[in-house]
Amino acid sequence: MAAIKNIDDLLKQMSPRLNEGEFVFVHSDNDALLKDPDLIGFFREKEGPTFIFPRNKAEKLGLDYDFIASWISLDVHSALDAVGLTAAFSTCLAEEGISCNVVAAFHHDHIFVDREDAQRAVKLLHTFSNKSADH
Repeated sequence: MAAIKNIDDLLKQMSPRLNEGEFVFVHSDNDALLKDPDLIGFFREKEGPTFIFPRNKAEKLGLDYDFIASWISLDVHSALDAVGLTAAFSTCLAEEGISCNVVAAFHHDHIFVDREDAQRAVKLLHTFSNKSADH
């Protein structure tokens, strides 16, 4: 299936799904972590690498973290050059006081929110998507 660019279609079809578990962002200069099969995400910043791991894996590896997140995937196949999706869902969450960290991957967008806000965030995103479908 082709990636979707149209913002109206993206909002109607975003299908937020809460992934099981808790996740953490960690900073480490250990590039061997890239080979870990439990690694969820990676980004190299000028200050050094950031890794996203399940919390229990980070703890087993002795990695420090200060934010425990839940991971919400938007199951719509969003085009990497689509305009407005991130702005729309992040505004929806921000209006309710929910911070989000976004990772755009090849097929889907992934949102990391404070674990305490996970259920509320998913509900808000479903409501937002359903309202978009009604228009």
